[in-house]
Amino acid sequence: MAAPRHGALVDPAWLAERGNDPGVKLIEIAGMGQDEMQAYRAGHVPGAVCWKWKEMLWDERMRDFPAPADFARRLGAAGIDNDTSVVLYGEGVQFGVYAWWTFRYCGHDKVFVLDGARARWANEGRGLVTDVPPAAKPVEYRQVARREPMRIGYLEVLARLGKPEPVLLDGRTPEEYRGERVNGPGSPDYGALRYGRIPGAKHLYFEELLNEDRSFKPVADLRRLVEARGATTDKELITYCRMSHRASLLYFALTELLGYKKVRMYDGSWTEWGNLVGVPVER
Repeated sequence: MAAPRHGALVDPAWLAERGNDPGVKLIEIAGMGQDEMQAYRAGHVPGAVCWKWKEMLWDERMRDFPAPADFARRLGAAGIDNDTSVVLYGEGVQFGVYAWWTFRYCGHDKVFVLDGARARWANEGRGLVTDVPPAAKPVEYRQVARREPMRIGYLEVLARLGKPEPVLLDGRTPEEYRGERVNGPGSPDYGALRYGRIPGAKHLYFEELLNEDRSFKPVADLRRLVEARGATTDKELITYCRMSHRASLLYFALTELLGYKKVRMYDGSWTEWGNLVGVPVER
């Protein structure tokens, strides 16, 4: 298989060349507001199956990612083995990247993001379909270890506040960052008891990293955006948002497109921090 254009980022042409490759599994992730998989049913990239984000990417009983045994069981049941190349895209786009982060964290190596998701695919004149692929034949997936260095918990974030590093990057909307809302505009304003941001966090709204067709901006533009927040390659970085979907997009851009090595995601994000007792908030 030829190398993707930028690390784990693949473009529609790359995917189209592999449309009949049995070693490639294409998955659309139905995000918030897609409980009925409406976007998928209206038209999806040919060959894509659809996963609901919480059902497939979270533990069944707690706010966490699947344990190694559960992750192996889910992938094997979906016809994915350890050597399968998994290509992900989402509705919205950040949910595909969140799935990429989850796969990487749970130990799967061959996982990629379709640049621009459905929007770029269609804008390039490629057709969408409504037929659902037949169920995959289950295979064996060997259990693998999680990549814990990708993740950081609130206790370590709290312990590092006020220090030169890490640089905290907040991927939420300006209204959330300023403490005017705890959820983005256009959505019900709930999810945390307190408004604001983690003290010292720099604002980098995830939409700033994307073009109109939902693809990532050129590398030079991305670098200017992150360096303007003091996020240089020598520093330790932490990304967060409200529930970590947007934070995963920042993480992806930093690690896969810009080559940053010291990046972790605080997946508890504002849903956790804004409800904790005894932690500081900045507004």
